[in-house]
Amino acid sequence: MVVQGAICKCTLSVAPQTDILKVKTQSKHFANDQATTKKLLATTKDIGKTFEKNTFGKCKKQPAGHDYLPCQIQITKWTKFYEKVTLSNQGKILLEDSRATCAMGTPDCIEITDHGQIAEPTEQNFKKSNPDVQNRINPLLALDEIGKQKPDFNGIQQK
Repeated sequence: MVVQGAICKCTLSVAPQTDILKVKTQSKHFANDQATTKKLLATTKDIGKTFEKNTFGKCKKQPAGHDYLPCQIQITKWTKFYEKVTLSNQGKILLEDSRATCAMGTPDCIEITDHGQIAEPTEQNFKKSNPDVQNRINPLLALDEIGKQKPDFNGIQQK
């Protein structure tokens, strides 16, 4: 699933540049975001000017003499999305292989190069993991100590 912060590029950019997707059509549905503040799910309703800079550099579809005019991203539709779920904004969830069509480009000229998700392990993930495997990956991690209550030294007088 694609979330806010995903990185996209256009196949029609003269010098390949990327831009960061911004979710502007919903504020309820998140992925891999415990605090539910950053990773909004991107949907097919995220069209128009929905990127941070709204440009991929110069556009091959806009020649101007010996150069090209600057790209101005204007998403008209998304394809290859997850059709089995409809979110509250009536949009379908975008996937890593989803493609967008720009008003200046050809169909599916914008592709997602990074979905934007970052795993946020919780205490529960550590509790359910195999301590032997985790110890082999990171021998300094005392997995058996995670989640144990720390001793309370309040009220103890030192001499």
